[in-house]
This record gives sequence, C-alpha cells and structure tokens, in this order.
Amino acid sequence: MAQGNNSRAFRLLNDIRMLTVDIDSNSGFCAGVIRAIGKAEEFLKDSNGEKRLYSLGAIVHNDAELGRLVKQGLVTIDKDDLDEMVAAEGEVLLIRAHGEPPQTYRTAESLGFSIIDCTCPVVLKLQERIRNAYSRIKEEGKGQIIIFGKIGHAEVLGLIGQTDGTAIVVENTLMLNDFIADGTIDLGVRTEVFSQTTKSPAEYSRLCSRLEEKMAAYNELSIERFKGRELLNVHNTICLQVAARHERLSRFALEHDIIIFVSGKASSNGKVLCDLCKSMNIRTYHIDSTDEIKREWFRADDRVGVCGATSTPKWLLEDVAEHILDLNKYVPAWNEKFAGGENADNQ
Repeated sequence: MAQGNNSRAFRLLNDIRMLTVDIDSNSGFCAGVIRAIGKAEEFLKDSNGEKRLYSLGAIVHNDAELGRLVKQGLVTIDKDDLDEMVAAEGEVLLIRAHGEPPQTYRTAESLGFSIIDCTCPVVLKLQERIRNAYSRIKEEGKGQIIIFGKIGHAEVLGLIGQTDGTAIVVENTLMLNDFIADGTIDLGVRTEVFSQTTKSPAEYSRLCSRLEEKMAAYNELSIERFKGRELLNVHNTICLQVAARHERLSRFALEHDIIIFVSGKASSNGKVLCDLCKSMNIRTYHIDSTDEIKREWFRADDRVGVCGATSTPKWLLEDVAEHILDLNKYVPAWNEKFAGGENADNQ
C-alpha cells in the first residue's frame, strides 16, 4: 500500500512543471565585436593609464558593457568631436567593428592619431567588393549601387564612403518602391545590390526579388529572360554567423513559452533579432538590463528563453537568467544551451 502511494506521488511530482530558464548558447558577441573589445582591453592594460584610447563611436551597442570598458579607461567620441580636434599627436584612435569610410582615416591621420583598426574582416571584405563594383560602374559610365541597410548606421556610412557617397541606401521594400516611383532608382541600368552584414536574410531576399520583378517588367522581359541579361547583380554579403543565428533563434523562440531578449535599444542587429523572436513568440520582451524585468511576465511553469544580439555580452545574459530565477524564487539552476541543439540533446 505504502509502495503504491509512493509510486503515485513520484508520478505526480514528475508531472509538475517548474519555471526553468535556458540561455541561447548562440547568443552573445559576434567574432568582430569580440576582436574589437579584446584589442581595446589589451591596449588599456598595456598602457596602464599612460595613454588614452579613443573609440570613434560606441565600441558596442550595450550600455552595461560600455560602462565596464569606461571603467578601464576607454573614451568614446563621435564624428563631431573628431572634426573639432586641432591636433592629436601621440593619441590612439580605435576604429570599431562597423568600419569607417576612407575620409575618416584621412582625418585621423592628419590630426596625428595612431589607429587601431578593429573593422570586422567580414565588413572589410564587403567594403572591398563595393569599391570594386563602383570602379567597374565608373569605367562603364553608368550603373548604380544599392545597399540594403539602416540609414545612418555606422557600417552603412562606411559602405557609402566606398562609392564617393553615391550608393543608394534602402531600408525596406516600401522604400524601394518609393525610390523606383520617384526615379531615385533607375530600372534601366546595371545594378549592384549589397546588404549590411547584420540584416535579415529573409528581408534581403524579398527586397531583391521585388527589385528583380520591377526591372524585368521595365525592360519588358520575363524573369527567366531578364536573369540572362546580367542587369542585376545581387551579392550575398550578410555575415554567415548572423544568418545562422536567424534560423537557430527562430527555433529557440518557438521552443520556449516566453522569450527575454537582451540588447541595447540602439542595436540594429538587436532590433532585427528581437523582431524575429516576436514573429515566432508573442511573449517576447526586449530589455537591456535586469531592472526592466517584471515578475508579472512569468507563469509558474514557464520555460523561459534568454537570448540576445551580437552586441550582448554573455555575462549579461547570465545575470538576466539568474535574476529571473531569483525573482520567481526558484533555485538558480539555469541551463546554458540551445533548445533542441547539441547541448540540449546531451543533457
């Protein structure tokens, strides 16, 4: 009798779900951001306070991580600060992972700055490809370069700089349609299309398909015949690491009851990835610190997924996970794993 009761109690306990928290193992700094922060920390440690290190723009779009680096001595300046400087002999300027247009390097060198160039290798390759395409267009005397990206974003400004400011930046298909309607985009000339490295692959594909349809119709050709004319050249320039995150993050969002997405509100990549999570899971909340987390968001048996952008440090994701468990008064035993991935299967 006692044995039967124990067995029944064991089954009941197994049926009870308690709140758990999983951290997406694929979230956190991308390779470019890790490299930039590593170089900054190495310089600050070696200089031991004897030299200042200036970062042209925020080295990462995350206030918590920026605050940590400021304590080590990093000084952030913007383009206006740089333009107002008279001389900087012996000072050191860090170019962040987003990259810069050629004019920035000329200005910094004329002021006397030593430069630590932390431009992401993926962005450097993209800049080179755009330069080459622009050279071909200049030689032929006609053509245009379109960049799918966020207007005003640091990476995009660096890309425009490779074309002497002539590239056309398009943020979405609505803007594409407007630019076609007002003549900003010429459907009758050879067109080279590139994407900011951190944009959504699905959005890029939709935009390029729309442009192809418009150009084919303008030239009175079927899509099949248009493809053979080589009037439109679409370059696959989204970072492979970023593209892979989209697919994995979609699964992660679906496999959890609630998603806590952690990134700075100014992060372009953060907005793209958070929107992706929201499209898969309506219970997605975008925060940039533990102070924003609210107890009423959670249910007693929730499986919580914590994830972030390429600008979100791992230590912050861990802090958020621990805070959620503490807020819900559960034993802090969060799992760092990608739901449905290798780590999950092995546990």
